[in-house]
Amino acid sequence: MSRLQKTLLTNARIATLAPEQAGLGVIAKGSILIEGDRIAAIESDDGLPADAAVDATVIDLQGRWVTPGLIDCHTHLVYGGDRAQEFEMRLNGATYEEVARAGGGIVSSVRATNALSVDELVAATLPRLDTLIAEGVTTIEIKSGYGLNIDAELRMLRAARRLETLRPVRVLTTYLGAHATPVEYKGRNADFLADVVLPGLEAAHAEGLVDAVDGFCEGIAFSTAEIAVLFDKARALNVPVKLHAEQLSNLGGAKLAASFGALSADHLEHLDAEGAAAMAQAGSVAVLLPGAFYALNETRKPPVALLREAGVRMALSTDSNPGTSPLTSLLLTMNMGAVLFGLKVEECIAGTTREAARALGILDRTGTIEVGKSADLAVWNIEAPAQLVYRIGFNPIHMRFFKGHQGVA
Repeated sequence: MSRLQKTLLTNARIATLAPEQAGLGVIAKGSILIEGDRIAAIESDDGLPADAAVDATVIDLQGRWVTPGLIDCHTHLVYGGDRAQEFEMRLNGATYEEVARAGGGIVSSVRATNALSVDELVAATLPRLDTLIAEGVTTIEIKSGYGLNIDAELRMLRAARRLETLRPVRVLTTYLGAHATPVEYKGRNADFLADVVLPGLEAAHAEGLVDAVDGFCEGIAFSTAEIAVLFDKARALNVPVKLHAEQLSNLGGAKLAASFGALSADHLEHLDAEGAAAMAQAGSVAVLLPGAFYALNETRKPPVALLREAGVRMALSTDSNPGTSPLTSLLLTMNMGAVLFGLKVEECIAGTTREAARALGILDRTGTIEVGKSADLAVWNIEAPAQLVYRIGFNPIHMRFFKGHQGVA
């Protein structure tokens, strides 16, 4: 029986993010032993067993900081085309209606995505994924939702799944068939759910393509009653749910999601105290998306103080998508979370590691540096954790480990 490959990282400052430890769970000078794809030991350097380095590749990190690998827990990374033209139109004073009449908006992304094969979707997505990986991302969630027909939704999910066979990254796929209503179903949401969304979910689930189910609960999209129909189907299939909720108005989407034990409710600019209390009771994570807030030039911020008071865990994500958050930097997202939403440094780092893992239902596997978890690590050229949040347009990554395999990100 062959021995597991061993790597010993020494002389490191470690932010474990372990939930039972205070703050970032810092070990001022410590070592991490990796065996195979798992973390086998975490010790202060002076408490390291004498035989820890036997048969191990030893890497002296020379005082560098180590955090869990970053997790981007809400993205729409797989799509065709872009929406730069409508961005320029808006800068030149065009209204939403004028952009839509010119073929812009989600209709543009649906048309471009439907035109691409799985191979072409993969090729279009890889540059965006590579940019995130280069910043220390080791796990990413990717939604469907730009197909709006069964075949195209399945192609998006297949493309997302294929990405993790081509890059050292963990991909979780979310079925977002209830993202918008196509033109041919305008005013007939119930028919669209019955004809496309629900059978599409069944087909995707049968193919093993669904880690979670999502929907867009908003006046311009789907009502709480319509989302409940979708979530009932997800429950019957034993698939966890999450929800785009309270972004533009308060329809009670977060409360509905919590009633289904949702992993998360996302956006939440218009969340009220009742919704926050329901999320806290259910253990649903609030996923905050400052990229969309910034790109849409919004003025209403998510109620961070209310979330803190209610005891709701908060995650941060890029919401990377072609229209409302063309953002592919989780480091910049952390800075935006601090500057735009008033999050603390600790909340920003936890929000892109431990709480992001919680929002995906995988905290038992990754998101913290703890014995037995996947060896997903980011090593940084920084002097203090605040530098990860403070710098703008600067990437201090030194090396990255995914499932124990080292690489300069």
